[in-house]
Amino acid sequence: MVNTTTAMAIEAPASALEAIQVPSQGPGRAQVLVQVEASGVCNADLGLAAAKEPATGFPIVPGHEVAGTIAAIGADVAGWSVGDRVAVGWFGGSCGHCAFCRTGDPVHCAERRTPGVDYRGGWAETIVVPADALARIPEGLDFADAAPMGCAGVTVFNALRHAGVRAGGTVAVFGIGGLGHLAVSFSKALGYRTIAISRGDERKPQALELGAQSYIDSATEDVPAALQRLGGADLIISTASATDAVSGLVTGLRVGGRLTLVGVDGGRLTISAVQLVMNRQVVTGSLTGSPRDIEETMEFAVTNGIRPVIERMPLVQAEAALNKLRHGGVRFRIVLEPGAEG
Repeated sequence: MVNTTTAMAIEAPASALEAIQVPSQGPGRAQVLVQVEASGVCNADLGLAAAKEPATGFPIVPGHEVAGTIAAIGADVAGWSVGDRVAVGWFGGSCGHCAFCRTGDPVHCAERRTPGVDYRGGWAETIVVPADALARIPEGLDFADAAPMGCAGVTVFNALRHAGVRAGGTVAVFGIGGLGHLAVSFSKALGYRTIAISRGDERKPQALELGAQSYIDSATEDVPAALQRLGGADLIISTASATDAVSGLVTGLRVGGRLTLVGVDGGRLTISAVQLVMNRQVVTGSLTGSPRDIEETMEFAVTNGIRPVIERMPLVQAEAALNKLRHGGVRFRIVLEPGAEG
């Protein structure tokens, strides 16, 4: 008799997520089996759910923001024990021997793997992952708060701390959603003067509560002009997925400022080369982080009292969660919990 586990899966193109029974997997020699306690819902999951020819074929089990406990360990795994509290993010393993891996940048490994994309994801009761994808969850952080740190959290934290912003500098966060609200909190905790930018004033109260000193409504204000009235930004982090709104942001930077993209679609930027040259400005991107980066993100969050703003839903309601995301019904972040009742 084959043991099975419950997973939320897409079994054919354009079909809805459904709870199915899949064969239970044991860990390979360099893998661990994780009992999933919480798994985040990300905008990237929308594209995965719409895939017509996924890399691994059907069924698709999404989920790349995973938190849980180790249930079993492969024969070659060292440094981890059954019962350890762990998180797994967008980075789901790498080759370990290429130049990127050997210089501490495994997220740019050509063979990098992602849960839900390259193997069964975390919208399930269990997940098998390479041991090199594990991040240790610190004491004081529960599973539901840890899950988004593996993607949303580490993405904005790395973008902030690697930008070289001067002490007491000004950081503007464009787009106050699943990534942006965490960027505001991290920016404030890092000691930066923080400006939140979003469309409409619906998110102004919470943005100010999270640590923003100023708020710009992009629906009614000229954002670059408003930024310049506030002295200009040393760093603008764009978390919005609509690229067409981003090009003009450069003129809101100070001399020597940086625009970092972490939320993107398939669009293009149109930016004046003269603007960049004359003002010594930089436009760049930032992609997620390594397991150690995730650990440092979570440790910083615990030390500074930062938590994602989440809506908890039972795992079996994954399709409803995706629909909320599709139609703008998510305030900040949804976390699915296998143990919760539907």
